[in-house]
Amino acid sequence: MATNASIGIFSSASLAVEYVDSLLPENPLQEPFKNAWNYMLNNYTKFQIATWGSLIVHEALYFLFCLPGFLFQFIPYMKKYKIQKDKPESLENQWKCFKVLLFNHFCIQLPLICGTYYFTEYFNIPYDWERMPRWSMLFLRCLGCAIIEDTWHYFLHRLLHHKRIYKYIHKVHHEFQAPFGMEAEYAHPLETLILGTGFFIGIVLLCDHVILLWAWVAFRLMETIDVHSGYDLPFNPLNLIPFYAGSRHHDFHHMNFIGNYASTFTWWDRIFGTDSQFNAYTEKMKKLGKKTE
Repeated sequence: MATNASIGIFSSASLAVEYVDSLLPENPLQEPFKNAWNYMLNNYTKFQIATWGSLIVHEALYFLFCLPGFLFQFIPYMKKYKIQKDKPESLENQWKCFKVLLFNHFCIQLPLICGTYYFTEYFNIPYDWERMPRWSMLFLRCLGCAIIEDTWHYFLHRLLHHKRIYKYIHKVHHEFQAPFGMEAEYAHPLETLILGTGFFIGIVLLCDHVILLWAWVAFRLMETIDVHSGYDLPFNPLNLIPFYAGSRHHDFHHMNFIGNYASTFTWWDRIFGTDSQFNAYTEKMKKLGKKTE
């Protein structure tokens, strides 16, 4: 019954998004994107696209999204948006983080990426332009992947904080009390596999085209680098997403070590009360701010 209800909700949401999409004008970038996509299909094999294409997308987007936060530390004006102003990033820590990232990306994640082609073949995931989903359906499926991943992340992340196992695995990620964007995937190899599983569950359930793999990678990287950035930017478009946790929510987790376990949304922390210390801290800061005005 629960499965049928979930399918019914997803179908209703799909119809609603399709209706709204039908009212919008055509995407002016669709034709050049179509040409580029067909050029890729005509010049590379499915294995090359799924494997090396996915690796390039991941690496290019990861460091592209990290770049603004890296540059902010050299711009005095941006210091007012830094959350933990008393803990600036050090180039030594960032270099250490970069070396661990390279190991995780090429020794842990690359072997997993090599399985992408076989996944698409086994489940008959299409590559062709004719079956490319419209942007509205792509957005809806990415949202579904985010909800699934956030649920997995909350419960497994909370488990990794258990006192009996914390020091063996998750402590690595908490080495930096004041996070910075590049630290998003700085973790013990086992944590990369455990929490990374949540990323793939949505793909297994919802993928209907290889483009969803890359769209979901883009959204997930953008989100996790944002919440680890250490900066709370007032013009951040991600803050428009309902229930979006944001950088202050996760920054407190690194500063406090307890609570705020969710990756993207706030509802699991609210339901289980694991945001109580964060809420108390936020109220305290507001009161201090009013006193100093």
